[in-house]
Amino acid sequence: MSSESPSIVVLGAGVAGLCAALYLQRSGQRVLVIDAQPPASGTSYGNAGLISKDTAVPIALPGMMRKVPRWLTDREGPLRVSPSYMPAATPWLWRWIQAGQMSHVLRISDAMRALHKDALDCWRELLGAEDYDDLIRPVGQVRIWEGEGAGAQIELDICRRHGIEHRQLDQAAIRDLYPEIAPDITQGLLIPGNAYTVNPQRLVRTLARKLAEAGGQVLTERVVKIIPREGGGYRLMNNVANHHVRRVVVSAGAWSTELLAPLGVAIPLETERGYHAMMPSPNLKLKVPMSVKNRGFGLTSMEEGLRAAGTVEIAGLQAPPDERRAEVLVRHARRIFPKLQTGEPAYWLGHRPSSPDSLPFIGPVPGHEGLYLCLGHGHFGMTGGPPSGRLLSRLVSGQAPGFDPAPYAVDRF
Repeated sequence: MSSESPSIVVLGAGVAGLCAALYLQRSGQRVLVIDAQPPASGTSYGNAGLISKDTAVPIALPGMMRKVPRWLTDREGPLRVSPSYMPAATPWLWRWIQAGQMSHVLRISDAMRALHKDALDCWRELLGAEDYDDLIRPVGQVRIWEGEGAGAQIELDICRRHGIEHRQLDQAAIRDLYPEIAPDITQGLLIPGNAYTVNPQRLVRTLARKLAEAGGQVLTERVVKIIPREGGGYRLMNNVANHHVRRVVVSAGAWSTELLAPLGVAIPLETERGYHAMMPSPNLKLKVPMSVKNRGFGLTSMEEGLRAAGTVEIAGLQAPPDERRAEVLVRHARRIFPKLQTGEPAYWLGHRPSSPDSLPFIGPVPGHEGLYLCLGHGHFGMTGGPPSGRLLSRLVSGQAPGFDPAPYAVDRF
């Protein structure tokens, strides 16, 4: 980075922040990224690695309200809400339930499709051909359902709505892809246009390297407050210094609300806590990553082993991890693959930054000149991060956005 002061600071060195930073730097901005941890140390490290450009199905769907009571009493279920955190989470959960009405699902799906469809093109643009081929596998993704397959029809309808290539799998086709799968798994859906990364952390840290090569900078500091300055711009007060800058992009994941609240900026952002179990030295390797929809988790073969990742726990930012949520992922994996053997799993907790409608917040903050958001990607950070970064860069630079940014507006709620 040159000795000149940055023209814009991005707060957050996860996938969304670094994608925005790299697009901004390449557009001619002088970019500084600040994060309390090194790049890809949070949710960008421990996710399932799925890059789902042909997925346009939001998390909240019709019929989920009927399942919530059963989920809440099942400690191994896909959703758990901490009783002590329920009062704080209720407003967000109510909006989440409303977003699951079919009329809203179709509108949200259209916005997801507009954002996600160029995800792999953006990854290739950001990484270059060599790093793209090293880190990303465009082999598709498979969804499976146990039992009645609730939700499968909605996914099929949305694929047809958007002209997304898909193939329904019968038991024989599933066993062809996964010879070791449990014999009672009889239905699935292949989305061949989707992809995955063999190492989410290495992928995102490659973005940080590309940013440095382009002249940007990443600082490991903790910003504690964004303070508006008289005459415009912001003072960033942190643990070791202050930075003065005209424009700021908040991309700090689930912790973003702590930076926005003192400015009077309120967005419905909740942390959907997710877990993973990384199982080293597995005796099987998946050709194509798999999502087990009724159990709320996925399985991905990565460089370090087989990763089982997912489920949702609503318990806030401060509650300690509940390792039982990670242990159950190992049991789920062995339910799907009864002969699975691995080394001792490593457990992890991350904090997905989630909006009620599965859409991120991208763009300027009304009433706060020079302040922008690029956050709230929830379950879709590895997919939505790159096109969101491109969109944010275009909005900052005054370029044509390429598609309607209104569905991701900061003040849409």
